[in-house]
Amino acid sequence: MAQPDEMGLTLAFAAVHRGRLVAEAYGPDTTAETTLISWSMAKSITHAAVGLLVGDGRLDLDAPAPVAAWADDERRAITVQHLLDMSSGLHFVEDYVDAGTSHVIEMLFGAGIDDHAAYASGFPLDHRPGTVWNYSSGTTNIIARIIGDIVGGGREGMERFLRERLLDPIGMTGAVPKFDTAGTFVGSSYVYATAQDFARLGYLYLRNGMWEGRRILPDHWAEHARTPIGAPIGDDEPHGYGAHWWRWNRGDTAFSAHGYEGQRTIVAPAQDLVVVRLGRSPSDRRSAYDAWLDRVLYCFPPTASPL
Repeated sequence: MAQPDEMGLTLAFAAVHRGRLVAEAYGPDTTAETTLISWSMAKSITHAAVGLLVGDGRLDLDAPAPVAAWADDERRAITVQHLLDMSSGLHFVEDYVDAGTSHVIEMLFGAGIDDHAAYASGFPLDHRPGTVWNYSSGTTNIIARIIGDIVGGGREGMERFLRERLLDPIGMTGAVPKFDTAGTFVGSSYVYATAQDFARLGYLYLRNGMWEGRRILPDHWAEHARTPIGAPIGDDEPHGYGAHWWRWNRGDTAFSAHGYEGQRTIVAPAQDLVVVRLGRSPSDRRSAYDAWLDRVLYCFPPTASPL
């Protein structure tokens, strides 16, 4: 597919406008059936799984996070909402290059490889919960363990829950969630899916949790995803943060799932639009591919918002 050289390698692109797939294109050795890694776009799938339990009345966002290791120390003040906001206060270094300082590399490939949630939940507090934003894949895997504990049945129970309650109902039939040795969904990083699968996730949020007349996620769960967090995230970050979703270009009404190396699923209510871009682009190309995606969004005129 033709693309600006400065963006790095784009492997898949899809655009869904007013409920119709209006554009798609694929790069080398990639087709509409090729499943590609989500990286941190999986975090937004984890947000959807949390929404299912909230809708069932089985999880309270404002209650202390049910992590047994925190019951008798200051970490018991951490709520599920703090975890979703990335403002738990837990120590964690999210670095994708320097293995000597990176906790995410150690969690996924080193000392924490067998039990990501246990590794991440073992860190102490650096800050009072709710006061400091610190992006952390470890935080998401703690949430994934909480979901799995509530659902029950180990890996099989969690996979069945994801498929029966989320993936199959919206047609994400190509999606493959991955699990660690402990049987916990790697909700921070590992869902393999096609571009159209990711577009379906975005469309579910575009339609406020509804799919073909059936409510999948709670009413206003999409609004929950894009509501700005209270803790500051830093002026060097062009996108604001919601709850395991990003706010596209801060004040914009659009919101997005982001993944390492330029994975993007953008939900743009003002244009009734979902755009997916998957690829392999180094972090120093981020401004280029985000600017290109902005140009794509501007190709579609504003319409009545479905949210």
